Amino acid sequence: MRVATWNINSLKARLDRLLAWLETAAPDVVCLQELKCATADVPTQALADAGYETAAWGEGRWNGVAILSRIGLTDIQKGFTGQPEFAGTIEPRAITATCGPVRVQSLYIPNGRDIADPHFTYKLAFLKTLAADLTGDATGERPFAALGDYNVCPTDDDIWDIEAWTATTHITGDERDALTAVKAAGLADVHPRALKYDQPFTFWDYRNLDFPKNRGLRIDLALANPAFNNAVTDAYVDRNERKGKGASDHAPLVIDLDL
Repeated sequence: MRVATWNINSLKARLDRLLAWLETAAPDVVCLQELKCATADVPTQALADAGYETAAWGEGRWNGVAILSRIGLTDIQKGFTGQPEFAGTIEPRAITATCGPVRVQSLYIPNGRDIADPHFTYKLAFLKTLAADLTGDATGERPFAALGDYNVCPTDDDIWDIEAWTATTHITGDERDALTAVKAAGLADVHPRALKYDQPFTFWDYRNLDFPKNRGLRIDLALANPAFNNAVTDAYVDRNERKGKGASDHAPLVIDLDL
């Protein structure tokens, strides 16, 4: 089976591209982030016509997560135990569901904005409480993965130029420690193989010709328990989906499993 995660950066704006990609890539399960639409506005009929059930949680202009599945969609959970608020609101940044033989979580970790910003403190709190909540699924016998936009580069090799990002978010020790704590719940990074370049980046900013120059980051991750990891036969970033007019600034991470 094939599982993927993709920060779509506006489901409405990218719907045609998503539908075309679903047809060609043929994933069984897709975790989406940054829907930028309310739950009621998610195009469930168009996705159903493409063969996918949808579980989604969105609020409008920002955030939003979804899981698409063509192999079943049950036991849906929005958010997680202890999820912190930001500005008095529980944001739609996590949704979990069972799809056939696997359970997946679609995650959109807060960006953090700036080290001095309250959003950075929120980001660290989000990762801390997520780590505590994941233990059950992470240590279970059922294949499980928490996939999505983590907004953290796990290592210096996951950024095009570490020196260019000095004193910024995404690469700080605090963020990496928080990500390590998530993994310590019983998960491991499903690292994609390199295709065109040695570094399998997943995000390239729209500005400064970052994509043509391959000035990217690997921030879209799949953290999986042993039952999921042991079934992985391939993992890669579908870099072609970052090309062309109207592309998201992220590319899908695709994982093939032998279950």
